[in-house]
Amino acid sequence: MTERRLSPLDKLLARADNALRTLTPGTIQAERTPAHASPAPDAPEAGTLPSDKRRHVLGLMRINHTGEVCAQALYQGQASTASLPHIRHAMEESAREEEDHLAWCEERIQELGGVPSKLNPLFYAMSYAVGATAGLIGDRWSLGFVTETENQVVKHLESHLYQIPESDLRTRAILEQMKTDELKHAVTAKDAGGADLPLPVRHAMTLMSKVMTFTTYRI
Repeated sequence: MTERRLSPLDKLLARADNALRTLTPGTIQAERTPAHASPAPDAPEAGTLPSDKRRHVLGLMRINHTGEVCAQALYQGQASTASLPHIRHAMEESAREEEDHLAWCEERIQELGGVPSKLNPLFYAMSYAVGATAGLIGDRWSLGFVTETENQVVKHLESHLYQIPESDLRTRAILEQMKTDELKHAVTAKDAGGADLPLPVRHAMTLMSKVMTFTTYRI
């Protein structure tokens, strides 16, 4: 069975639909649930957390949610300019897997009494532009960008897991599964031929990540 060839307008509408679904709360549903991968599927709510720790966990989950918004934009941007069909399909498949993370983070933010960052549209636009540029440079570099991005995300998740109270099993279950998935994406991109990014590019990515985490924790 041959694959349907999409027109430029079809592709544009698909990208716009993804952006709207990503940025509109409640529109993306997880295909998995955190409990399926959690060592504590009946983890209690975090209602007993002290208010200061609850606010901190909320801030961390807002960071993670924005990170998943950026991931959607990056993968969609890379898919829009990838030259090889199998690379484009891989980017689109990774974006679909990341939708679970987006839904989990949004749900947890709501459970903690908060809302996603108001800066998400800005970071989506910036990340889409970066992803599209990476795809234009070449598929090897685009895959290398995925590898580096996912490795940095894994480090963030490890840091957050260290900060989250041991009693908050629901949040920990979500982040543990996200960490497993992100590491898989990094390894997959590397094995597919991802190039090692130059050190200045990696430093720039780290700096941009710090800006995102600082602002979205608060706004």
